Formats: sequence, structure tokens, C-alpha cells
Amino acid sequence: MNPLVLIRLLHLASPALPVGAYSYSQGLEWAVESGVVQDEAAAGQWIADALQWNLAQWEAPLVGRLVELWSDPMADAIAALNTGFLAARETAELRAETVQMGYSCLKVLPELFDALPQCPPFATTGLALLATLDEPAFPTVWSCAAAASGASAESAVTAYLWAWLENQVMGAIKLVPLGQSAGQRLLARLSEKIPELSRTACRLPESEWHNFAPGLVLASSRHETQYSRLFRS
Repeated sequence: MNPLVLIRLLHLASPALPVGAYSYSQGLEWAVESGVVQDEAAAGQWIADALQWNLAQWEAPLVGRLVELWSDPMADAIAALNTGFLAARETAELRAETVQMGYSCLKVLPELFDALPQCPPFATTGLALLATLDEPAFPTVWSCAAAASGASAESAVTAYLWAWLENQVMGAIKLVPLGQSAGQRLLARLSEKIPELSRTACRLPESEWHNFAPGLVLASSRHETQYSRLFRS
């Protein structure tokens, strides 16, 4: 990979990207509160299952397909995928999360594009297209930035999954709580799954995409009425 493309992907996957990802646990907070997750092993199992059976089966292939579409913007197809993703959000919290993060990412996107020394021609078109969407979801906006970086679909999905994994582990460190060393062990072990999941996601036919994870949905919905909360989901 071109080193500059790698750096741009690292930028997009960084916790410093001001999209508010740190404020969401995606049901993990309820899993800790309920006693389902109480230690490093349980946290690792919860995060690994969510990564493999939920994120890698729906959100990851969606991001990969969107990166391809952004490279030669296909407005109708992009809008349809955005609408479908919003409709498939399992709970009110998860839907609000992707809308808020999409809005925040869109706010910073013009500055990211302006900073690119060789911004692709579709960048202006992409911003205009995103402006026509009533509620651009986070994967829709983020994938536009990833495509502008020059990254391949598989590389972009890899970065997207890493960013999600890092945010989940940071949440577990705060919630369980876990020590920093435990967090690093989880990142090292779970990140080994990402390359294969990324490859599979980018080859998965759209007819096989799904986000069927009942346990995660229950955790997210119960979090909505949880009395004491650190996270917004």
C-alpha cells in the first residue's frame, strides 16, 4: 500500500477523528451491568461475537460496497444503501448513533478533502450527494472519505473494523473495568480476526448480508432504560 494512503486510513480510524464514537458502547454497557460481561475473557467473547456475527456480516460489506460506489459516484445506489442501513438499525439508540456520527463526520469531511494534496474529482460531487440525504449514516459518510484517500475497499473495511474494535475495547476498559494490559491483550488477540473478516466481507454477495444478532439487540434495547449510564448506546 502507498504509505500516504496508509496514513490517511490511520487518520480515519483514529479515535481523534471528531465523530463521537467514544460515547457509544453498542450494548456493551448493559452487558456489564447485567453481569453477562464481568472479566477479560467475557469481554473478549462479547466483542468477538459482535465483530464476527454482526458487524462483519452487514456493516463491513456495506462499507466495502460503498467505497467502490464512491470511486465513481452512483447516486441512486449510494442513497439506497444509506436508506437500507438506517432501516436495518435494530434499536432507537443504534439508529441515533449512526445518524449523529454521520452528521459529525460530514461536518469534518470538507476540511479533510481540502487537506488532501490530490483530492479526487469526485470529492465535490460526493459532498453534494451527501447533502441531498436527509440522514446520512456514518458508514455512508466515512466510506466517502476512505474512497477519497485512495484506499481499496478491503483496506478501508480493515480500517473500519479496527476502529470499531478499538472503541469497544476502550469501552470495556472503562466499564468492566479492565486494566490497560488486559485491553492490549484483547486488541492483539481480536485484531487477528480482522484480515480474514475484511476479505470475506468484501466478497459477500449483498443477498447474504445480515445483522441477525438477537442478544446484541436485546442488550441495546435494554440499555435505553438503564438507570446509570456512561455511554449513549
